[in-house]
Formats: sequence, structure tokens, C-alpha cells
Amino acid sequence: MRFLRFLLRCLFSKITAILCLGVVLCGLIVSVQTIETNLRTPLNLPETGMVLDIRSGMTIENVVAELERDNILKNGNYLKWYARLTGEASKLKVGEYALEPMLTPVELLSILTSGRGIQYSFTIIEGWNFTQVREALEKSPYLKQTLKGLTPDEVMVALGLEGKPYEGYFLPDTYFFPKNYSDADLLKRSYEAMDKVLSQAWEKRDENLPVKTPHELLTLASIVEKESAIPEERPEIAGVFVRRLQKGMRLQTDPTVIYGLGERYAGNGKIYRSDLQRDTPYNTYTRDGLPPTPIAMPSREAIWAASHPKPGKSLYFVAKGYVSEGHQFSNTLEEHNRAVRAYRQWEATQKKSSQ
Repeated sequence: MRFLRFLLRCLFSKITAILCLGVVLCGLIVSVQTIETNLRTPLNLPETGMVLDIRSGMTIENVVAELERDNILKNGNYLKWYARLTGEASKLKVGEYALEPMLTPVELLSILTSGRGIQYSFTIIEGWNFTQVREALEKSPYLKQTLKGLTPDEVMVALGLEGKPYEGYFLPDTYFFPKNYSDADLLKRSYEAMDKVLSQAWEKRDENLPVKTPHELLTLASIVEKESAIPEERPEIAGVFVRRLQKGMRLQTDPTVIYGLGERYAGNGKIYRSDLQRDTPYNTYTRDGLPPTPIAMPSREAIWAASHPKPGKSLYFVAKGYVSEGHQFSNTLEEHNRAVRAYRQWEATQKKSSQ
């Protein structure tokens, strides 16, 4: 009898244990389902979406608190637990993130740890000089300004490029960047990009070019850039300048004169005889060879044209009329003078018709 009672007690204890275990398992299943449901339920985002700014030093707790405050996330504990368990809590990336409607907490965490934030852009236009680049940088509302008020040489020091030249050495292109990106970081990228393009062009340049260094090649390319309104003409314009240099002829190109005048240039699109006679280190009417530095930021295409000029005999060129019509190239001074007279006649006709 005692043995029977003992067996019954043991059996009862096992049943109780099994029932308790079952209750615990059911609780775990319900909890897991609740967590799963919460993590897979879309956030309460506006129909137009929103931008979430992850600032330096923010933790998953800060993010959850901000979303709960704005009623975007109802129970953030589940997201915090999930982030800690998966190790994602320590992988948040600083930046601005565009959150689209129907985004779930799991998808949100994936975005915030991806670093794929909103990207802004800044474009350096081919033909700009360093002053113009800096003026545009200062007007960008998305860049952190760290260089304002510095001289060009001080800018180069700030970039870690003390003593390096600046004019012509920043590659024209569109650069993308996240929020809080600095003007200095963007210029560093542009400088490094130009260094790479120039090095490649120098290595692959045509033989017997009248340039002795990459700096001279870049200087020539900057002149080609300023003289060529039509991209297809760049190699031919480069050819004219290369042949003039080879023959010891002065380049006699107006953009170098304008650059040398600096703030003294009237800026009305005209250049006067007095300007051509005013001697500066950049006046290629009064001085032989190339100017001492580039006069603008040349494009990849202008650098390529300068390193691979079009063969030919032309030594002169003048505009045909409208910018879109390009230039008339001439082999001799006599041909060139006829082309100049034709252009002057075109100018007079345009002036008369506009009156």
C-alpha cells in the first residue's frame, strides 16, 4: 500500500513537472511570437516617410527613445533586445537615413547599421579656378565649413598638402557625401582624384610633347579647357598649342591674360589691347612658353587632349561666330587674318541686328 502511494506521488510529481514545463514552453512560444510580431509590424511612419538623423555617440537606447517619443515605435524594448542579442546595437552608423512607410523595426535596424544614409552632392565645374571652387563650397548648405577665411596656402596646409600647388589640381566632377561632411574632406578627395588622373595621363602621353613635367601638362590642359567650348575641339586646340610651343611661338591665348589680370579684369567678356600689353607672368602675348601654373581646373577630357593632341599643321584659331559653331583653324597667318576679318564682320552684323 505504501509502495502504491509512493508510485502515485511520483507519478503526480512528474505530471506536475510536465505540466509546468508545458506552461513554460507555451509562455516562451507566446513570447517569441509576440516579439516576432512586434519586430515584423511596420513602424507608424508618415505616408511621406521621414528622415532619421543618427548623430555621433547615439546608442540603440537613444534611437528607440526618440522613435517612441514621436509615436513611431510603440514598444521599443523588443527592438533593443533584438539589437543586443544580434550584436547590431554596437554597429549604428552616423548619418541621415530616409525611412519609407511600411518599414519594420528589423528593417530599420538593418538600414541604420548599413551606413547607406542620405547622400548630398557638390559639383566642381570644369574651367573653374580655385577661387570659384571655394566660393561654391562656401555656398553649399550641406558641407561643414572649416576652411572659410583661409588663404589658398593655408587651405593646402589644412589639407595636409603644405607647399603643394592648388590652382588646377582639383578634379572637376560631382562628389557625393553624407551629412556633416567637411569642405576639407571633399577637397582632399578631389585633389587625390586629380593626382590619379594626371599621373595616368603623364604615363600614357604622346612622345615628343613640349612639356617636361606633369605640372606643365596640367597647365597646358587648363588652357585647352578654357579655350574649348565644344568638347570635340579639345584635341585640335591642344594640337595648335603644342605646335606653337614646338616652334618657339608665343601661345597668345586670351584666357591666360584674363587670369593674370585677376580682379583688374573688367569681366564683361571683352579683352582690350591694353590688357594684352599689360605684362604679367600669365600674359602669353608678352611672355614665351607656358604660364607658371594652370589657370583653371581642367576636365579629364582636356587632360587627355593635352597628352594626345591632334596631329596637323594649324597654328591659329578664331571663333566662327556663336559659341556652338566652334572655331576656324588656320595653318598660316594669312588664313588666320581672313578668318578674323570674317568673325569681325559677323560681330558687326550681330550688333547691327540687335539695335
